[in-house]
Amino acid sequence: MGTQAGALVVQPGEAAGTSLADGAFELLADGGAVSASRLTLATGADGAPPHHHKLSHEVFYVLDGTMLFRLGDTLTTVGKGGFVIIPPGLPHVFGAVKEDGADVYVVLSPGIERFGYFEQLGAISRGEAKFESLIPEQERYDVYFENIPDWRAAR
Repeated sequence: MGTQAGALVVQPGEAAGTSLADGAFELLADGGAVSASRLTLATGADGAPPHHHKLSHEVFYVLDGTMLFRLGDTLTTVGKGGFVIIPPGLPHVFGAVKEDGADVYVVLSPGIERFGYFEQLGAISRGEAKFESLIPEQERYDVYFENIPDWRAAR
């Protein structure tokens, strides 16, 4: 990973990553103008817990598979080649559909250093940490958790 003429260049294999219980997270850029990552989810796996951002727009581009999003109170299925922009303040949650896995490119703008958040989320998904450990970090990572129990049941 390096800069060339002020541009960030991440070559294959240079990105930092962390494993999830049902997938993997690859950090491409953390902070600055954007935070960018690639998220791979196993069939039916959830991405992040229900949340909203106060500062950032969150953008998803589905590289492969099919994602299920809850945007406010609306469930939306988005397949390969689909694109979603979530504005600040909108409660949302996402995951791969029950019949398929997903590979998705995610950008948050403005960028806020969130890699620590994703490492902690990975540890929680693997049973190595408790979800409550993220509660005091909500402002730091601009990730404010929402109470949306059984979000997939609304379908």
